[in-house]
Amino acid sequence: MKNKQKRGFFVLFKVNLKILAAAMAIALGTAAFFTVSALEREEGVEVPVVMYHSVLKDEKYHGKYVISPAEFENDLQYLEAHGYTTILIQDLINYTKGGELPEKPVLLTFDDGYYNNYLYAFELAKQYQCKFVISPIVYYTDQYSESQEKESAYYSHATWQELKEMVDSGLVEVQNHSYNLHQGQGSTLGVKQLPGEGAAQYEKRLSEDLSTAQRKIEENLGMRPTAMVYPFGAVSESTPEIVKRLGFSVSLSCEEKISRVTRDPNSLYGLGRFLRVSGGTSTDFFQNRVKLPAEGGRK
Repeated sequence: MKNKQKRGFFVLFKVNLKILAAAMAIALGTAAFFTVSALEREEGVEVPVVMYHSVLKDEKYHGKYVISPAEFENDLQYLEAHGYTTILIQDLINYTKGGELPEKPVLLTFDDGYYNNYLYAFELAKQYQCKFVISPIVYYTDQYSESQEKESAYYSHATWQELKEMVDSGLVEVQNHSYNLHQGQGSTLGVKQLPGEGAAQYEKRLSEDLSTAQRKIEENLGMRPTAMVYPFGAVSESTPEIVKRLGFSVSLSCEEKISRVTRDPNSLYGLGRFLRVSGGTSTDFFQNRVKLPAEGGRK
């Protein structure tokens, strides 16, 4: 009962603030209008983001970065049963521009662009009419699109044709994961600045790589990515500003947190994501790891 009273107090408090702001608008004119706008911009919506990588049937490969098709299907069933609606990056951008989000939004993302995402995850997405974001390493998209070898669920990456089919379905959105900076050996870690690399040199190297990926995706898919998905979640101090200057409206990290998206476009940078590992039930993952409320609407 105390919790209900407390929630009621906060709801009443927020309503009273809006009434007060509206009254100020009448008394003071346009100056108070910005007070109302500021309140709306700060409220926002909590958006959980799930990070997947590879999907394989072979149990011996299941682990931190590989789940089974059955596990992904169970995740989709859990979200559907608990009233969650899968969204795309564009939905978040639209929200900052005055659009609306569903009552319980969730963003599903696949990193690296493996062929098995097309083979298994896309088929399930069509079956359940669920949406997801895929962020390919574009260098490998090029390589496997030109290869004459038979595709393998174990190591192949999706081709441009397969990505186009997914995008054309309206269920899948392609975002930038670098052209060829997805490396983690020695002093190299994703898009981070290299030891001894000057600021200008770093910005040139990063800009050229990301711009190449942008151009390739736009040429082959007819759409231009709006989000930068950081490989390994690794960034240097200057990386976020370079990414903004390149025109990206959103960036995704690997920090495990639920981000609050407001009407402020800057709230779309550094969105957190929860890594879905193999093992454990969907209920355990979403309720105990992501800590999604099983019932109720948005926070």
